[in-house]
Formats: sequence, C-alpha cells, structure tokens
Amino acid sequence: MARYIFITGGVVSSLGKGLASAALGALLQARGYSVRLRKLDPYLNVDPGTMSPYQHGEVYVTDDGAETDLDLGHYERFTGRSANQADNITSGRLYQEIIAKERRGDFLGATVQVIPHVTGALKDFILDGNEDYDFVLCEIGGTVGDIEALPFFETIRQVGNDLPRGSCIFIHLTLLPYIPTAGELKTKPTQHSVKELRSIGIQPDILLCRADREIPVNERRKIALFCNVRASAVIQALDVSSIYDVPLAYHEEGLDEEVLAAFGIDNSPELDESRWREISERIANPEGEVTIAIVGKYTELLDAYKSLSEALVHGGIANRVRVNLRWIESEKFKTEDLTPILEGVDGILVPGGFGERGTEGKIKAVSFARERLIPYFGICLGMQMAVIEAARNLAGIKDANSTEFGETSSPVVGLLTEWMKGNELEQRAADGDMGGTMRLGAYDAVLAKGSHIAEIYGSEHISERHRHRYEVNMNYAKALMDAGMVFAGMSPDGLLPETIELPGHPWFIGVQYHPELKSRPFEPHPLFASFIEAAVKQSRLV
Repeated sequence: MARYIFITGGVVSSLGKGLASAALGALLQARGYSVRLRKLDPYLNVDPGTMSPYQHGEVYVTDDGAETDLDLGHYERFTGRSANQADNITSGRLYQEIIAKERRGDFLGATVQVIPHVTGALKDFILDGNEDYDFVLCEIGGTVGDIEALPFFETIRQVGNDLPRGSCIFIHLTLLPYIPTAGELKTKPTQHSVKELRSIGIQPDILLCRADREIPVNERRKIALFCNVRASAVIQALDVSSIYDVPLAYHEEGLDEEVLAAFGIDNSPELDESRWREISERIANPEGEVTIAIVGKYTELLDAYKSLSEALVHGGIANRVRVNLRWIESEKFKTEDLTPILEGVDGILVPGGFGERGTEGKIKAVSFARERLIPYFGICLGMQMAVIEAARNLAGIKDANSTEFGETSSPVVGLLTEWMKGNELEQRAADGDMGGTMRLGAYDAVLAKGSHIAEIYGSEHISERHRHRYEVNMNYAKALMDAGMVFAGMSPDGLLPETIELPGHPWFIGVQYHPELKSRPFEPHPLFASFIEAAVKQSRLV
C-alpha cells in the first residue's frame, strides 16, 4: 500500500514547494523506493494553458498532452518519471467535472456541496492509481490561509483520517526571515503559519524551514516547542548554489531519515548518492564556460523559460562546462543595434512564444546567427522565425510572415487546422476556444537519413512534446529548399514539418516541438548537449 506525503506552504508564496517535493522524491528514489509526485492547484483556471507566462511561468506539457504547472517539470527532472494528466489538478477542472455530473443528474437530486462532493472528488483523485508506488507526494499549491485552498486542506485532513495509521504524513514549508536591524532570524511567522494549519485540523509532522543562513539550535528547539513537533523534525533548508545540490543538502540535514522515521520505517535501504554527487561535481567544477543568448519576449520573468534554462544547464553538464545565460528582450532590437548585444556570444537561442510582439527582433537575431556562423537553436516559434528569415533573405519572399500576426500576402507560417494524432484526425477552428486546443503532447517524427539532426539523435525516428497552434506552410517548401534550407524532420504522414536545418552552417537547427521538456540532469537531451558542444567550439574560435 502506498504511503502519502502532503507538502504545504506557509508564510509567503514561491518558497520552492515544488523543488522541495522533487528533491524529497529523488531522495526516496535513491533509496530504492518507487515514487509518484502530484500537484494540486487551487486556482479556478481549468489548467494553466490560457494563463500569461507573467502570471504563472511556463506551461509544462506532458506526453499525454496535459498543460500543467511548471512544478511537474521539477518532478520529471529530479526523478526521471514522466508525469501525465492525472498528476495535476486544479479547482477549475474539479468544479468543471462536478458541475458536468450535476447537469447529467449523477447526484440523484442531492444538494451538491463542497463537503462531501468537492472533497470527495479530490480524495478520489489523490488516492486513485497509486497501487504500484511506495510513496505518493502531493504538493498543495498556494499558501495556508488562502481562501481558494481551503477545500484542498480539508481534503488532505480527511485523507489523513481515512488512511490507516502510519500511512500519511504532513510536511510544512515555511520561511524564517532575517531582520538585519535585530540581527536574528524570526520564528514568529512560522509559528503563526503552523497555528493556521492546525486550526484547519492538520498537525505537521515535519517543518522544512527556508532561510538564507544557519538556523541556531536554540531557534530550532523554540520552533519545535511552539509548533508541536520533534526538534529533529525541524529541518533547515538553506540556499544552495544549484538546484541540483538540493537533494544532497536535504539529506545532510536529515530530511529523508526524518520522513522514514515518521512512517516508522527503520530498515530502509541505504541512500545511493552517486548520481547526485556526480551532477553536483560537474556543476561545481566546470572545465570551461560558454555564453548563450536567449532572445525572447518573457525575459522579465525567467520562470517562463524554466525548462529551457534547465535544459541548457544539462547541456553544460554533458560537456563539463558552465553555461552563462544572457537574457535579451527581443523587442529591444526594434530600435537598438543588436551587434553590441550579441557580439561575443557562443550561441543564440530563440525560444517558443505567442503573439507578434518582439518577433521582428527575433528574426534579426536569426539573421545575425546565420550570417556570422554562430550556433543557432530555434524552438517552436524560434523555428518559425528562422523559416521566415530564410524566406525573406534567402528565398526573396520579402513580405513573408505568419498569419498569427495578422493578414499577409505570403503566409509562410499559418494556422494549423487539422492533423493526425495516431489514427485519429484532430481538427481546430480559428474562432474556437483557446484552452486545450493546440497540438499538444508527444508526437512521432521521422528524420531524414544523413541529416545533422538524425546524427545528433542517433536515430531516424523520434517522439517529442508539442505545444503550438501554427505551422510552417509547406506550399513554400520548394522555394525554401531551393534557397538552401533542409526540412530534415517531418510528421510520419509527411505533411507537417518538424525540424529544419541549414547545411554548411556550423550548427543551425530549428524544431517545432519543445525538446527542453524531456531533458534531465542525468540524461541531457541530445539537442541541448550538441548545441552546447557547438558553442564550446565557437568559444574557441573567438
């Protein structure tokens, strides 16, 4: 029978519950246990797919096409287990399903209420499908005291009572702020947060306390006394230089031992530290460094590109180099000369995005990379920008553009209205709903024999995750190929372009999918490993 760990947060948001959950999952996995991580989000959106990156950060897409919280990316990167639709739920999706049942009459005339109907549905979600796992870690989004999160806290309280004794524990993540004028860490916010949690009926078993400096032993004892936990269960979670140092940092503080003790497990296998030690060592002791320019439109909130930045770090791990990221707002290139901004970088990457803002700046960045023979990596919209740039400057289609940005006489990129998913035809209308209507999830692609990208993958058949609504218009393929562009990857039916490349360039590849979503620190994605390798070669030329 699976054991359940519920992770809640207090004091302030953005403390890193997702990272803490992922790190704990990695530690339990390193002891030989099977783990599953799930995220319960209290907001009313059905999923984050329609939310601005400035509001929510990146949308993480799973193989089965779910648009989910970015914390699922942490879960996958730290454990290697692929997440799915059943690993993330929101209040919006929960209420949508309950109201649909009510409209059908499934409740047989009962008054539909938060208790027991909402909490019951959420309990079903938490408990279903866990037969093959030793531990199930459920992170509750938001902060204790949030109005919208109350049904979620009530649900996990009920689950704690429903399960057999010793089958469930609660971990509460809090902040100990340092007040310079007082010269001390303050424990009162943590005390109040735990008091709020206990008023709901949840007594935490372990407190994970974020701080920017060591927490004195006396302060830990004070927290334990006022929060009704054992002194050994007050675990300090200090800042570290890399997120991949977190699992071992938590282990050294005794988090995994305390979790096992809380479950009464005293015969656990020893922790295998080797994988995380090697990753930490490679990050801490690089043999060189490269600088990658990321020309995007959401650079004010770097969480919008979380998986991307981590995949570049993984590429650095594969090549034993430090990857310095230079974040560049693409809209600046409308008025500024990009030469001094991009001069000296070892690679240029244009990531995915939506809408017209900043696209002309991205196209200028593509030109810069192509003309100066700097390694270029275009992802999703970044591939489309490379195609438009080639159409304008190599194929002579001067007004080439995308219909995403308005009417154009040369729609080199256009709205994707139908495509094959397996043996089924998917169709979309231009005026349809925005949520969940893109080409989402894992799709197969066939790579041309002898192409650069097939050489990188070491295979001519791949599967990658997509999230896009527009595609390169193959009516312009001949003109582009005559100008030197190669469509090296296609959908199995040969209708949708998946990758492009420019022969003769040191490294110039665009992909319609999002390879960053499948990269892991212990298994870097081959495209990112190859891109950073090319950047290393570029750095030696300068």
